[in-house]
Amino acid sequence: MDHIVTVQEAVTAFADWNEPTDAELDAIEEEMPVILADVDLIDAQIITLDRTPTKLDAQRIRRARRRLLAARRELTNRAADASLPGGAA
Repeated sequence: MDHIVTVQEAVTAFADWNEPTDAELDAIEEEMPVILADVDLIDAQIITLDRTPTKLDAQRIRRARRRLLAARRELTNRAADASLPGGAA
């Protein structure tokens, strides 16, 4: 008869390596407005899955898309500004 054993020690032995670094946490924090806007869009879309979308639903989805695009634009502009050398004279 074969015994079933757990590998808990082997899994938790690498737990320190599985933690996000400070740089990764900073990147997540910087992208948080985009993440939250994306969640809002998905929520608005989920609401309409089981029914015919009303005018209010369509408006909610349009607004969520605009917020997502604005958040992505801001993030892209911040990344572009940070990567450009020099400054205004």
